[in-house]
Amino acid sequence: MQAFTLQQLAEAIGAEVQGDGAITITGVATLASAQPGQIAFLANEKYRSQVEQTAASAIIVAPDVNVPEHLSALRMRNPYAGFARVAQLLDTTPAAAAVGIHPSAQIAADVVLGNNVAIAANVVIEAGAVVGDNVQIGAGCYIGAETKIGAGTKLWSNVTVYHRCIIGADCLLHSGAVIGADGFGWANDSGKWVKIPQLGRVIIGDRVEIGASTTVDRGALDDTVISNGCIIDNQCQIAHNVFIDEDTALAGCTVLAGSCRIGKRCMIGGASAINGHIEICDDVQIMGFAMVIKGITEPGVYASGIPAAPHREWLKNGARYRQLDQLFQRVKTLEKLNEK
Repeated sequence: MQAFTLQQLAEAIGAEVQGDGAITITGVATLASAQPGQIAFLANEKYRSQVEQTAASAIIVAPDVNVPEHLSALRMRNPYAGFARVAQLLDTTPAAAAVGIHPSAQIAADVVLGNNVAIAANVVIEAGAVVGDNVQIGAGCYIGAETKIGAGTKLWSNVTVYHRCIIGADCLLHSGAVIGADGFGWANDSGKWVKIPQLGRVIIGDRVEIGASTTVDRGALDDTVISNGCIIDNQCQIAHNVFIDEDTALAGCTVLAGSCRIGKRCMIGGASAINGHIEICDDVQIMGFAMVIKGITEPGVYASGIPAAPHREWLKNGARYRQLDQLFQRVKTLEKLNEK
């Protein structure tokens, strides 16, 4: 079990200690569930009342928050980010694979393995692949021919990475992720579908996290690119030739259609759909269930979607929506009459 003094945690995350810096912290918890030896945090004003009752040994708070005299604290501008960094230090998540290479793994003779690589049972690594130092590959993973995986990257069980893909350093791919499957490329010839071979790659930068059962399609000719620092939730679909710039976040079930380009530091809410061949600029926040059908050129917050409503009301509104063009034409006619 990891353990740090409060002073050690303060130095690690750049916080100021209030109270006893010598107390030992062994875990993190919420204000409501924390026990002695654990540290909690306050990042939302609606939980301020729980500060008085918490059993935590310490709390991470903003500089202007009052803390009871019996409770030690770490003070910093962004308590939530502080909590995240403390949680990393006290993380109890096991390794994706035990040290060494399991005897059931099938590794081609010319695969290049770095130092301290851990490969679990039933992993297959095809010819020409390169696996960097300190990589962990969980049980049942498949690594295609000539694929490169950067140092410190972790693949949980049953991740599939197709041929010639590149994954950067310190990435995390969760179970069921599929990297480099064919994009949806077809030509229609007199009603018959003719497959277009998908000849590009997937290139993933450093410090990228990809959620469980998310798919990232390889490019048709050029590459599909996910840049440094991006975070992608579970069950997302990234189509061929998409480009996602640095530090962008996609929440669960989001779909990016082919050849769209997403800027830096964007945040896209869950179950959103982004049309193909459009560009979204830097610093855009798109609310959940949004449908984006044209490019966005100005930073800001964008939303769409229709909230749930009683069925009878929805039917009436749907009927009125179908009459919208007719109503528009009537208004135009009235405006012309008024102009006369």
